[in-house]
Amino acid sequence: MIELVIEPLGNRIPCTYRQTIIDAVRSVGITICATCGGQGTCGHCAVIVIHGDVSTPHISEENTLGLEKIKSGWRLACQTTIQGNVKIYLPPESFSSVHRLQVETAPSPIGYTPGSALSQYGQTRFGSSAIGLAVDLGTTKIAAYLVDIESGKTIDQSGVINPQISYGEDVIARINHTFKEADGAENLQKIVVQALNSLAGELCGRTGKNIRDIEDAVIVGNTAMHHLLIGLSVRSLGLSPYVPTEKKALDIPARQLGLDFSPYANVHFLPNIGGFVGGDHVAMLLGSGMLEKEGVILGLDIGTNTEISLIVNGAHFACSAASGPAFEGAHIRYGLRAISGAIEKIIIHNERVEYKTIDNQPPKGLCGSGILDLVAQMLRSGIIDRKGSMIDSYFDRIRMGKNIEKAFIVVPADQNNGFEITFSRKDVNEIQLAKAAIRTGTSLLLRHAEISEQDITKVVIAGAFGTYLDVQSGMDIGMFPQISKGKFLQVGNAAGTGAKMALLSLERRKRAEELARHVTHVELTKEKNFSSMFARALLFD
Repeated sequence: MIELVIEPLGNRIPCTYRQTIIDAVRSVGITICATCGGQGTCGHCAVIVIHGDVSTPHISEENTLGLEKIKSGWRLACQTTIQGNVKIYLPPESFSSVHRLQVETAPSPIGYTPGSALSQYGQTRFGSSAIGLAVDLGTTKIAAYLVDIESGKTIDQSGVINPQISYGEDVIARINHTFKEADGAENLQKIVVQALNSLAGELCGRTGKNIRDIEDAVIVGNTAMHHLLIGLSVRSLGLSPYVPTEKKALDIPARQLGLDFSPYANVHFLPNIGGFVGGDHVAMLLGSGMLEKEGVILGLDIGTNTEISLIVNGAHFACSAASGPAFEGAHIRYGLRAISGAIEKIIIHNERVEYKTIDNQPPKGLCGSGILDLVAQMLRSGIIDRKGSMIDSYFDRIRMGKNIEKAFIVVPADQNNGFEITFSRKDVNEIQLAKAAIRTGTSLLLRHAEISEQDITKVVIAGAFGTYLDVQSGMDIGMFPQISKGKFLQVGNAAGTGAKMALLSLERRKRAEELARHVTHVELTKEKNFSSMFARALLFD
């Protein structure tokens, strides 16, 4: 039997000849990053082969890592097969579990009364200390809230990386996984149920509760996450016209899903709006207070998929923009999730680059908020033009040379223990694509409502990335409407707030169903002007 040893964990894993390193690591429950779905293009599953027999480097590894790193022992776990006993080093940034998770929620909107959901099953179902669980099941992270059902108070909260990320950063990669592998959907369902049980058990354990005390739960997620957890087919989500298998609200016994809650516990799922606008967006609408605000309200729940809502004069339009995982650091050469040492804030002033890292650690790369700041600062300083092209004459930070991609040096090697961090023209392009998707979605909803961006009263920004981003940077690159900064409101994990509200209020569950029925869902790719508007939105203005 061949053995794989993983340092610094010390794991010794029995594996088979020509098994990929990533599959061997997954087999023992370690969730290694694979943001491209194992295609060898993101570089986030990079490991160091300390010694042992492995396959020769694939061309994709040379393109992604570079020959110098390969010579130093770096390999892509998704592309490297095991051909004998092997020992590897798994760097911290390749773990899916090392990530700053935004689970804080805003106060519930006015008019919300907890406890009314108790009547759904009858008061005798619950004891005086009954607890419930509200979950925001995101593509990247899972945020969970342990709640006292009677008082409505949050007892504890926590978050983890969604372990499905080891099968791909975005929902399309995971849907494709179910197409390619006979047991793909079953595996994705199994690992997320394990994560939910583990997270719920952790919350209960540190508050003196038992997971069996959980009497009721609400889980919200995008349509793909919803379908994969419940066990519904996601085939229709991967093929045009991207229609959900199920849209209506559902109640499913927890034991049927494999959740270790009370034997009588129920799990409520809010309704889906469309193929990529799911119950998490409905929860965000409930939890953000958007529905209580007057005027023209634009809501952006920014993530690997960005859901957008526009509410005006009683009409409600919604769409999903395929912004992709660039703001999670994926497809960016030195991009990272929000781990310790990731650059999260940047200012370029008088040809000096000043930055702040998470936990004030030496810089390892750029997380989403830092990437957004960097592009905005490069544009403002004249390092790039409105098309995203780099200006050759910009002081000494543009690196050029034969067979070397033009790039802006963010952190010079001599200032960071020999580790250089750069931002290339290709990286700029990834942000152009992400910001263009969001801006095009917004513009098309405004067109459907027959209003302009100047008519917007309030812009509500939700989501983990939305919590930390600089609104001005978003406006500078043209991702957000060019309106007064005072009109923007960042509300944190509003989907988590909405999930808690639905857990505690039967009236809010009914409101969610009514809301979903009356939303006009706009499928962007079917819009006749989509391509031309998207191309225009690629420009930085």
